[in-house]
Amino acid sequence: MEQFDIIIIGAGPGGLTAGIYAGRQGTKNLIIDKDLAGGLGREVPEMENYPGFDNISGLELIEKMKAQAVKNCQLNEMEEVQEIIKTDDEYRFTVKTNKDSYQSKSIILATGSSHRHLDAKGEEEHKGKGVSYCATCDGFFFAGRDIIMVGGGNSALQEALYLNNLGANVTLIHRRDEFRAQKHLQDQIKEAGINTILNATVEEIKGEMLVESVILKDTKTDELTELPVNGVFISVGYIPHTELAQQLGVNLDESGHIITDTNQKTNVDYVYAIGDVCVGLKQWVVACGEGAVAATSAFTDIQ
Repeated sequence: MEQFDIIIIGAGPGGLTAGIYAGRQGTKNLIIDKDLAGGLGREVPEMENYPGFDNISGLELIEKMKAQAVKNCQLNEMEEVQEIIKTDDEYRFTVKTNKDSYQSKSIILATGSSHRHLDAKGEEEHKGKGVSYCATCDGFFFAGRDIIMVGGGNSALQEALYLNNLGANVTLIHRRDEFRAQKHLQDQIKEAGINTILNATVEEIKGEMLVESVILKDTKTDELTELPVNGVFISVGYIPHTELAQQLGVNLDESGHIITDTNQKTNVDYVYAIGDVCVGLKQWVVACGEGAVAATSAFTDIQ
């Protein structure tokens, strides 16, 4: 069984950064990801707030980070971690995947999150038939068509702008009376002339084979209206992936995110956590910073 000083589970921005820092410290390290490196970061159409780049897509930045990471550590993509077992040996953890087993002195959890669903009637039936959670994946198919983007945070507004630039006729739907997104994104929405409907929720997604309309509910009056659309894009937050953390007995907060200290340490010795799975600001640059801190903490603790 191959042995490592640090195993990083998840190859998003934080995981890749942790791999870079861990490798440069002279330790033997492995990053494992059940998908391709990048996670949800691959779906970001464009970023204007990552230091050093005026504008760059998530996929392009991930590829740059991946190329740098593999110079410093081993990266296993398309390999899913199924179980982590604590032991009393020097290599305190046995990591079992769908392909192999490994031992490690420490673990960094960078398991990320997945898209939260609306739980609206008709949502599941129309997934891939007009319902999408990824504008960069599916936006091309909706050029010239009427679509809605559901959400009020940064991601929702970024994706609405992206879809608008592709030529889709976008309407933003948000359940509150104002957006939570950064002001500059709200300004861009206004400048682009993107229609917005506030104080509304999607109650039902209708259509025979493909999406044909949505039923909207006014959150103030409870009035229902039907809006003809060809597509429904959803960006209403994320669900943290904490299954492995719970196996290890890691403490979570009331929202289900991992609790860490300022060194990214969890309550379990030699287990660290970074990125969207943790309590804190969900931003790429934050995950990268946490990755650097976690790798440095792990290196210090195993000496």
